[in-house]
Amino acid sequence: MIESILLGAGFAFVAAMQPGPLLAFLLARTATVGWKRTLPASLSPLLSDIPIALSALLVIGRLPALALPVLRTAGGLLLLYLAWMTARQARRPGDTSASHARSAPHTVLQAALVNVLNPNAYLGWALVLGPAVVAAWHQYPGRAIALLVAFYLTMVPTLAGQVWVFGTARFLGVRAQRGMARASAIILAALGIYQVVAGTAALLVP
Repeated sequence: MIESILLGAGFAFVAAMQPGPLLAFLLARTATVGWKRTLPASLSPLLSDIPIALSALLVIGRLPALALPVLRTAGGLLLLYLAWMTARQARRPGDTSASHARSAPHTVLQAALVNVLNPNAYLGWALVLGPAVVAAWHQYPGRAIALLVAFYLTMVPTLAGQVWVFGTARFLGVRAQRGMARASAIILAALGIYQVVAGTAALLVP
């Protein structure tokens, strides 16, 4: 049981700390609408991992080789769109209008969509978490449950902690807020370009 808990918690911590599309999106949203409104999006893996887990465990192994490149390209295009939105919002980081006040649920759904279109999440489930859960379930179902609980009890607070730490920079002033928002937009755009290039290259390889 302890081994399953340590495996789940350790993998979650590494996955949450690793720079990637979801973390870049969360930090970008923090820079533009604040950490309080972004914090609920830390729960997005609880939503996005349902289709990811099912796909990784039941579907991906049977899909043609073109599936992941297509997914990666789509995810890259989404990141480029989010980068554009972040760059626009960087012009008014102090805006506390009603539309921003109601943005938390929308942010959660956006974060979940980013993760659903992130090939790394599928690879993590297909190559690490999925096999570990299946093996633990065969030994004793409680071990598999403990692994998953440990994974999400580590993943969500780690993401939330990074959002909070990054969000404190909003108190540095409007200029710092705009700079961080623009930097986040650049990171999102870079990740999006990388995803599109990598996905397209894989599609063009004969």
